[in-house]
Amino acid sequence: MRMIFPSESPELDDLGLAEAYAYPRELWLRANMVTSADGAAYVDKRSAGLSSAGDMRLFGVLRALADVVLVGAGTARSEDYKPARRRAALAPLREGRPATATIALVSRALDLDLTAPLFTEAPPDARTIVITCAASPAGPRAEVARVADVIVAGEESVGLREALAVLAGRGLGRVLCEGGPHLLGQVAADGLLNELSMTLSPTLAGPGAGRIIAGPAFPAASMTLRQVLAEDSFLFCRYVTEN
Repeated sequence: MRMIFPSESPELDDLGLAEAYAYPRELWLRANMVTSADGAAYVDKRSAGLSSAGDMRLFGVLRALADVVLVGAGTARSEDYKPARRRAALAPLREGRPATATIALVSRALDLDLTAPLFTEAPPDARTIVITCAASPAGPRAEVARVADVIVAGEESVGLREALAVLAGRGLGRVLCEGGPHLLGQVAADGLLNELSMTLSPTLAGPGAGRIIAGPAFPAASMTLRQVLAEDSFLFCRYVTEN
């Protein structure tokens, strides 16, 4: 993988990728998504059909840079999420922090499989977090609290701005949002998105698949292209907002 904009570079190793994607400040929300050439977010209901070895390599580097991975419960379920994996080669990027980023699930309904590895195998220093709202069912919330840290943010729906403030108060200010489309839509609609890291896959998915963003409409917002990397016909674009 090499940089082709704003300047050209030789092949980047993992530490070179980390330097290219370094968080510009401690409070920053980056979303990382993959899309087909015709705008689809998935193939056969999973993003893996659009991915590549380079995309997964960058996925690992972005997780190593982040304090916390923010993901919707539906996406975690469909993509079979597990705790972030310890990567020895990326250990220097975690110096002074837990060995892996914490996973934070966003769920109002709390219809979660609490026997899944995401809850049973998370390390004590990166215990899974569940972000919900006051209107979530009290019984399931108590069950979740036995296996995960629970953040209650918002009344009838999850208040992401409030939740991010709580995460920042715990030292988890560098956020990596991995979707899905509805969570990314809420992040964008609430004006919380600082950066979109987007992998453009050389794939035609055809009609039927949803886009990387979903939910209620919100005013269009311009972004600035800061960086493009390339590998095997895949493009890795980094856009920033004015937030």
